[in-house]
Amino acid sequence: MEKDKNTISHNVDLKNILSEGCAYHDDNITMIDRLQNIHAKHLMKTDAYVVVLCLKGKGSFCMDNTPYTINENDLLICHPNVILENAMVSVNFECRGFIFSSQYVQQQNIISNESWNLRMLLEKYPILSLIPREVNAFMQYYDLLRSKLIDPPHKYQEELISAILQAFSYDFYRIQERFTQQVPQNMLCSAEILFKKFINLLSTFSPRERKVKFYADKLFISPKYLSSVCKAQSGYTVSVLINQFVVKDIEFMLKQPDKSIKDIVNEINFPNISFFGKYVRTHFGMSPREYRLKLLGRTTSKISQSEDNEK
Repeated sequence: MEKDKNTISHNVDLKNILSEGCAYHDDNITMIDRLQNIHAKHLMKTDAYVVVLCLKGKGSFCMDNTPYTINENDLLICHPNVILENAMVSVNFECRGFIFSSQYVQQQNIISNESWNLRMLLEKYPILSLIPREVNAFMQYYDLLRSKLIDPPHKYQEELISAILQAFSYDFYRIQERFTQQVPQNMLCSAEILFKKFINLLSTFSPRERKVKFYADKLFISPKYLSSVCKAQSGYTVSVLINQFVVKDIEFMLKQPDKSIKDIVNEINFPNISFFGKYVRTHFGMSPREYRLKLLGRTTSKISQSEDNEK
């Protein structure tokens, strides 16, 4: 059967797309200077941090179902596990950027993924408009880092690159301070540290564990105490925070019509199709099949008949 030309390319890793024809690439760092490989039909997700500065032209995309536009001197920051789609850039679009693996970010403390304030900032405001001085600083770091990465290997190369990235992270936090007030890291109380550890655990496990006791045991505390900490630090119960991550996973899976409901249930570790159906109805107000149709904007005839098993 001939493939529909309008079919979305499913489960595409953003890092793999941006790595094609990039300025530099290894397991930890990718340096990009163009986004022309991105296609509007791609449904993209990545487990890395993506930082892109627009130098010319403009682009548009949807991140977690919210539309955004990036213009000259705008800095786009995507944290791990966001869903990107409907991405397009103008013919004259020029950019520079980095992709850092999550593991490398944790090792180098480039962008602390344990910082709840920073995570909330990036989720609400993934695009930051830079002033000329900040654009110039970004370009200096980009050029310096690239020159050191492509140098012939030497004894101090790893330490040198780490030092450059640490300097870059401090300048990034200066930019961040223009957009939000952040609690100094050395003033964190024990509850804040515990909460950040919980968020880090929640971000790490795949498939996502849904039981509060699982995370409480990992942190060596009671479920009741973990719930009180989460409520105090974020305003949300621990169950709500867990569900925020789980529903995002479900939505990403349902946007892939080649996956049956049964496949999705197995991949995200639900006990059975019936339980999964009730969970989706609770959080989306409709069955998995109905919500998938809504997400894809398709008629029932275009969805696999294997989904009838959800009922």
